[in-house]
Amino acid sequence: MLKSMVVLAALACAFIAPVAQDTDEVKPELSGVKCLLMPKKDVKETFSVDYAGAKVYFCCKGCVGNFSKDPAKHAVGANKQLVDTKLFTQKGCPISGGKLNDATEIEVAGTKVKFCCNNCKGKVEGEKDAAAQSELVFGKDAFEKGFAKVEPKKD
Repeated sequence: MLKSMVVLAALACAFIAPVAQDTDEVKPELSGVKCLLMPKKDVKETFSVDYAGAKVYFCCKGCVGNFSKDPAKHAVGANKQLVDTKLFTQKGCPISGGKLNDATEIEVAGTKVKFCCNNCKGKVEGEKDAAAQSELVFGKDAFEKGFAKVEPKKD
């Protein structure tokens, strides 16, 4: 009787475990990703904060604490990192929200971004520096128009 119960318990675990895996979040790609607050340092998976329905990563506990004090202050960098870690993907033009045109792809602060047309692309390219370009592409309104969270694949 006891042996039968052990076998049944083992079988139940075998069937439940794969179901639990379907609810896992998308795994971030952290290779080469730099800390928002210490841009010369690589991020570590152990130092993260929930942000925008995903996670942003840092190099150390101190940076986690500093970000947590005022996430809005670092929103542009956090949004860019969500794209860099492949937790968010581009769905539309960050300027207009329109359909993406592959011929308009440029790099904004090291991140590839597409636009709907050359006018939107030109608006970003015409900014004075990478920080201003990043603000246009990864600022709150632009990010909501142009990017979406990557959802886990269902088996």
